[in-house]
Amino acid sequence: MTSRERVEAALNHTQPDRIPMDFDGTAVTGMHVSVVAELRKHYGLGENPVKVHEPFQCLGLIEDDLQEILGVDVSPANGPNTFFGFEDKDWKEWRTPWGQDVLMPGKFNVTTSSEGDTYIYPEGDLEAPASGRMPASGYFFDAIVRQPPLPADDADLIVEDNLEEFKPVEDSVIAAVKAEVDDEHARNRFIITNIGGTSLGDIARVPAPFMKHPKGIRDVTEWYISTALRPDFVGKIFERQIEIAIPNLKKLHDACGDRIGAIFICGTDFGTQDSTFCSPDTYKNLYHAHYKKLNDWIHTNTGWKTFKHSCGSIPAFIPMFIESGFDIINPVQTSARGMDPVWLKKEFGRSITFWGGGMETQKILPFGTPEEVREEALQKCEIFGKNGGFIFNAIHNVQAKTPVKNVVAMIDAVHEFNCTK
Repeated sequence: MTSRERVEAALNHTQPDRIPMDFDGTAVTGMHVSVVAELRKHYGLGENPVKVHEPFQCLGLIEDDLQEILGVDVSPANGPNTFFGFEDKDWKEWRTPWGQDVLMPGKFNVTTSSEGDTYIYPEGDLEAPASGRMPASGYFFDAIVRQPPLPADDADLIVEDNLEEFKPVEDSVIAAVKAEVDDEHARNRFIITNIGGTSLGDIARVPAPFMKHPKGIRDVTEWYISTALRPDFVGKIFERQIEIAIPNLKKLHDACGDRIGAIFICGTDFGTQDSTFCSPDTYKNLYHAHYKKLNDWIHTNTGWKTFKHSCGSIPAFIPMFIESGFDIINPVQTSARGMDPVWLKKEFGRSITFWGGGMETQKILPFGTPEEVREEALQKCEIFGKNGGFIFNAIHNVQAKTPVKNVVAMIDAVHEFNCTK
């Protein structure tokens, strides 16, 4: 099978020739730039600086040569802009706080405090308030809350303030995505895209690190409080987002058609390690109808599959995600409460694809032995890989300081499994 055929088979819950793999297809399935550099060194691909294509989490670009060695089947087509609102182009060198030389986009502009913290600016504008901070001992940026004072009376809240970033997609963005789609389709790759605009409370986007002066509810805590105390207001925001998003998706489909295989809808997290951010009733009353309207439009008018990211303990939410029309769930955090992989596959394996869940990234991958990593990967492939419905990826991004020998052990285990089945 080609990579595209392999992923499509898995998404259609039929057995592909081998388990498909994704690393770097999305902003939640990548690897930290330090890990990418170590992998390139390990495989003898040179030690030139790696491009950081997603500065927020400092994800390193996995170039074609490394993709081939890893066996990656998925390619992104996301357009030009980063989480901080500037384009991935005009690369320049930067020495990170941990001492690695990397390549950053040309408008990546930072300052350093007397304590050694690094501050990044929306659209690279040093005159604007900083929108991200990397602690001196950190490996990625945290969003800086820049919420203006809210009115004393909730009746004075303005829906449009939380819609500034949701607008008709520009022709230049569509053209950039189409160019990426054309290139990757010619390579028989499976393509996933995310042009934004469908976040519905994605907490990475609520602080709007890409905007110079965001208005509205932009504090993460205040946003979560609002889903409980101001559900009607949040619902109006979601309603308008969908009204804006659907014409954008139509424009994208008109340009790229079904050469796109899947679309990243949103990264709103509903689970914590042991519990949830909201009740199932809140999901039903606040989120479900909007998700369903979006997914129904996509399934009626395109051949795309829809991708839902949610970390944490979400066994009660997966049936609702399915009812809302999602085809894919990620990252499948099997270390969270109630997320037993055998049970997940048995209960939901015919109805939704598990994109992730292949490697525990909090303990085993960073702190285990290569043999423990191998056993974990083989076990997850055996459980999730039956009858399709599984794309191998770690549970969220592979983090900095993960030993390269463990990452190699994970990749080798997937190859081993595929060669023996």
